[in-house]
Amino acid sequence: MHVFINSLAASAGGGLTYIRNVIPELAARGLQLTVAITPDLHNEFRGYDNVEFVELRIPVARRFWHEQVSLPGVIRRCRADLLLSAGNFALRKSPVPQILLSRNSLYTSPDFYRDLVKRHEYRTWLDTRLRGLLARKSIVWADITVAPSEAFAAELRKWTGGTRILAIHHGFDPEAFTRDVSPLDAEVQQKLQAAEGSVKLLFVSHYNYYRNFETLIQALPLIRGRLNRRKVRLLLTCKLAAGANPGPYRVDAAAQLVRDLGVSEMVMELGTIPYSQLHHLYRLADMYVTPAYTETFAHPLVEAMSNGLPVIASDLPVHQEICGDAALYFPRFSAEELATRVVEVVSSRDVAAQLAQRGRTRSAVFSWKKHVDELLAMAQNY
Repeated sequence: MHVFINSLAASAGGGLTYIRNVIPELAARGLQLTVAITPDLHNEFRGYDNVEFVELRIPVARRFWHEQVSLPGVIRRCRADLLLSAGNFALRKSPVPQILLSRNSLYTSPDFYRDLVKRHEYRTWLDTRLRGLLARKSIVWADITVAPSEAFAAELRKWTGGTRILAIHHGFDPEAFTRDVSPLDAEVQQKLQAAEGSVKLLFVSHYNYYRNFETLIQALPLIRGRLNRRKVRLLLTCKLAAGANPGPYRVDAAAQLVRDLGVSEMVMELGTIPYSQLHHLYRLADMYVTPAYTETFAHPLVEAMSNGLPVIASDLPVHQEICGDAALYFPRFSAEELATRVVEVVSSRDVAAQLAQRGRTRSAVFSWKKHVDELLAMAQNY
């Protein structure tokens, strides 16, 4: 089978994590692969004899239309048998059977649209609505759509009325994730040394609105007060500074909230950490916390569980599906309940140990090999 993978939209976050793991897994099966990729990512995938890369540098604003016009011809010329569209948008007239990977819940999230209106982000609201229309059309254009969780697949079925939407969990490879033993940047290490002796909460994400940083920040003074002034540090893999994060999201409100609540010394802005070195952070933290109000899978949850971190997560159906009984949950906009869950873990070694053990067991369920097996089994029907 010759598979063409359109990964032009995989530039950060879960999309990038996906192709980093799936391309090597598919290549190991001896399949012939042709991958449309941005030039800056090509170096990550050298050394595969059965993988040909088509490098395209297309401005984001023109990517959808460029793909519709140029990619069908590229797919015909390379004589592919199957198209795997990995970036939420499908080709309207694919020359071969097409599997669409849909993993952007912003298009279907009422909370996100309300949040944008509250922030007066009307341009982003309109842009998301327009992209949502194309994403919805894409599900119709594709032969089948794959979502990374059953909770999100159900959301897509409700949104589109479609029935050709299936769930295949994303995977995790603990060996590959921890393979890089090179140390963290010296500046990051210095910051982490200053946090020694503190209760260290970890949140892995660029700054954006839907990860709900503000609720987490609001919980910090509550946690500090309930722990009798015990030192608490929130480790962020981003910086709350203009221009320091991808996307159109403005950090001003979050940065101001940190100052207004007097928690500047509690927030450690580590900046972007290379994916291959994230395992160092998980091992140094005491627990993983996510207040996100919308998700499709949430890779950091599996990474945290695999590294034995107790998990505290907002009560999204996706989070509950991925973590099961290996996490404590709270209403997604309740800083009060978030603080209660954190204090519960800090105050009880038994609770922390149970969550850590359950998490290690739960994380073993997720496998990139299993994901690709299910994907290829589905492809055989087309």
